Amino acid sequence: VLGLLVWALIADTTYHLHAAYGWVMFVSIFFWILTVLFFMTYLLQLQLKFYMIPWPLVLMIFNAAATVLYVSAFVTCVAAVQPTSWRQWDYNRPRGLRGWGNHRAHAWGVLLFQFFACLAMIAYGASTFFSFRAWKGLGSNAATNQVTDH
Repeated sequence: VLGLLVWALIADTTYHLHAAYGWVMFVSIFFWILTVLFFMTYLLQLQLKFYMIPWPLVLMIFNAAATVLYVSAFVTCVAAVQPTSWRQWDYNRPRGLRGWGNHRAHAWGVLLFQFFACLAMIAYGASTFFSFRAWKGLGSNAATNQVTDH
């Protein structure tokens, strides 16, 4: 949901005029699509058919990559907002929408997608932590880890 909000809010801005916003758009759409694919895989229990794939490791690598790229996208976006937020004229909009009102809407859109990009970055970071615990088996109790010979 957070990734969907990020790229929907970016799509409402003039991301095509700024390479930094294009990077954030790519990262958010790419990982949103992959997250939906992983969700559908687990929802339909397809991971049971592909039992030879180490799914906890795959999810940990996916979440770690998403975290790193969302950090880079967030830092890129934060660094790029200052030089581009002063623009009061957007020549791609109709003439009646140009001016300070459009500038404020653009600034709020930028702030909102930065906020949701930060939340997505934190969510992927937490998922990386929990995926690591699942991969290492740190989430189970001692009774499930003991082997008994009968």
